[in-house]
Order: sequence, then C-alpha cells, then structure tokens
Amino acid sequence: MENMETVYLSLGSNEGDRHANIAAAVDGLRKIEGVEVTSISSMYRTAPVGMKVDAAPFLNCVAALRTALDPLELLDRLEEIELSLGRHSKELYADRPIDIDILLYGGHIVALPRLSVPHPQMAQRRFVLEPLAEIAPHVLHPVLKRTSSALNALTADQQVTREGLAHA
Repeated sequence: MENMETVYLSLGSNEGDRHANIAAAVDGLRKIEGVEVTSISSMYRTAPVGMKVDAAPFLNCVAALRTALDPLELLDRLEEIELSLGRHSKELYADRPIDIDILLYGGHIVALPRLSVPHPQMAQRRFVLEPLAEIAPHVLHPVLKRTSSALNALTADQQVTREGLAHA
C-alpha cells in the first residue's frame, strides 16, 4: 500500500472480562482492510482517572499499526469495533468494555470536531505513556517535540502495574 502511516492506539477496558475485551479489539484491528498491526505492548493495570470512586480498574495497552486509511476512516473502523464489543456510551468517564483512542497518526496534527490527534490528554496519562514508551520509546509527540520516553519520565506518578503480555 502507498502512503502508509504509523499509528499508535490506546486500548482500555474496565468492564467485563478486560483481557478478552482487549484481545477481541486487537483481533478486530487485524481484520480491518488497510491496517497492519505491527506491535502490541504489555498490558498495564491502572486505577480509573476522573471516574467515580468505585469504578473498576482499567487494563490498558498500546497498539502500533501501519495504515493507508485517513484518520477519520480509521476512527470510523475503531468505533465499529467498540460498538461490536458492547460500547454504546461515549460518556467520557463511564465504565466501558472497550475504549480505543488514536494517540498519534504519523507526525500529523489533526484538529477536527470528531478527532484531535495527538490525543489531547496523552502527555498527562502514564497509562498511555508507559505502554507507548515500551513499544516506541523514540516516537515524537508532534506538538510537544518530546519522545514518549521523555514524556513518560515527566508524568505525575500515577500507579501503573505491568500485568504481562497482551494478546499477540
């Protein structure tokens, strides 16, 4: 394929069988025409951020892929995967079986009503930066001009526990 971009996605789940939800989402990514999954980080367990006190912990990972899909086409495919896995609410701080966010799309900056890339909060979220730095320590944030490893080192100390390998 021509014009392939490297894209990094954050996958998270705090409802139901979190491991199975993320594995199913990765399988869904692999089935998207025009997408090649190239790497998956380990799984990381984290406390929910900004949610109710009794919310279940999240399981998170980061996936790297190559695609010729444009950012909105990719977003549409990701939302289809979320729906197929039972995500019906886009409420920001609600429990969810799966959440898939586009963190980085090549070195591009995207500012559209439906999509902002790089992800607006990624630089403050250790649960994103830790797995991103694991698989792509030198990837550059196109706005902040810092690597994922450098941003991770600067992030406030949120508890993130590595749980082992993700669905390969």
